[in-house]
Amino acid sequence: MKKSLTELHTETFTAEREWTVDGIPVLSACVCVPQPVPAMDRVSRRIWRYYQLQCRSFLRYCEGWLLPQAADEYRAALEASTPLPQFQATLNYRVTYNEGGLWSLYTQSREVTLPGRTLMQRWGDTWDLRTGYPVSMGEFFPRRCGWKRQLTALAAAEITRQEEAGIARYRENWKRLLRRRFNARSFYLTDEGLTFFYPMYAIAPAVEGIPSFTVPFGELRVPRP
Repeated sequence: MKKSLTELHTETFTAEREWTVDGIPVLSACVCVPQPVPAMDRVSRRIWRYYQLQCRSFLRYCEGWLLPQAADEYRAALEASTPLPQFQATLNYRVTYNEGGLWSLYTQSREVTLPGRTLMQRWGDTWDLRTGYPVSMGEFFPRRCGWKRQLTALAAAEITRQEEAGIARYRENWKRLLRRRFNARSFYLTDEGLTFFYPMYAIAPAVEGIPSFTVPFGELRVPRP
């Protein structure tokens, strides 16, 4: 029987694109995604196909959504004799856990468009290297333990601590938003535990970026993988 992977070795695959209007660059994109090496087994090949697709999808998004905006702003700047804009978009990743047959990471995009406007988005992935398929958040918790309720309670306690200490600020209705904007797919593993996060702007102003919270292994009856 073929031995299952216990960890995944990767290199960074990079793709860059630039779009112009009238020969003038208006949008540039740089994508960095993980590439398993060597991709000889079916699990590595499946994971590599997934991130190849993410790379292509991001570049299509840039061309289909950001490029028209960049072109409009370029023409408006020409008419107003103001500095020409150049939109930028990047997609990077960070591997956060790689042992015991589990490989976890997040990919994160950053869009710089109009002056002062930056948008970040994050996606979390945790892979079971034995099967080559993603692991859901619920699999790290005992059945019927109310883990979603426990996680939002943990986030609420941390937000309260941060606001009382004056180190962060959140929206006035963040308690309701914690439940409404919770997404069980938005998580990844680290050596400290399971980290779940909320989209930028979902529960806090832009200055707070992407709010994230970590539940340590061993707490809330969450076993270490």
